[in-house]
Amino acid sequence: MRVADGLEMLEIEMKLAGRTMMIHPVIVHDEDSWTLIDAGMLGNAEDIRTYAEEAGISDRPLRQLILTHQDIDHIGGLPSFLEEEGAKLPFEVYAHEADRAVIDGEAPLLKFPADRLEAELGARLGEVSEQYKRVFSRPAKPNVTRLMADGETLPIGGGLTVIHTPGHTPGHVSLYHQASKTLIAGDALVIHEGKLLPSSPYSTVDMEQALRSADKLKDLDIEAVICYHGGLLQGPGISF
Repeated sequence: MRVADGLEMLEIEMKLAGRTMMIHPVIVHDEDSWTLIDAGMLGNAEDIRTYAEEAGISDRPLRQLILTHQDIDHIGGLPSFLEEEGAKLPFEVYAHEADRAVIDGEAPLLKFPADRLEAELGARLGEVSEQYKRVFSRPAKPNVTRLMADGETLPIGGGLTVIHTPGHTPGHVSLYHQASKTLIAGDALVIHEGKLLPSSPYSTVDMEQALRSADKLKDLDIEAVICYHGGLLQGPGISF
């Protein structure tokens, strides 16, 4: 779904632990390349590639893959991109320092116990499972190539401002697309029944910190919000 010039919100079906839900990665693109924000769950990489093809941008190289945080439904597709797109043309993988160790395979997922992960990998097609293990269990080199810092503006899409929004995970970040005044909230906010709400308590490491992070976002000049869980909220009078 086109949100603004050079900004696309994807709607992808994700399966996790027997449940099906919709997730919303984001693509930022220009005439020369594209950037993916969050890689989806294991098996979602092909869905993202299909969307890029339908949007007419698959002929351009992927230059950046930005991970808002370490949760498996955001990093699960990373191995496929690293082993396929990365083999053709290396790209930068962005993350915050506080979640870097998990994304590099040096520390376990905070909210996904090892037994659940093993069961999830066992339920996946062989190559998807093996890619995950190669990248996160037996990494030959760090997966993260570029760290993001709070307040930094990335030279992507006319300017993507990084906002460190810890609580959901220690290294969670949200991004502000300056050109369209769009907040890409990741999991710092969710949309439920047309309303913006803070990160869900059941999936948040530190809820008090998450609420403080949500407060940081209120001062932005926002015309649209994309939530990984909930999709798009657009128009005047956005509040939370």
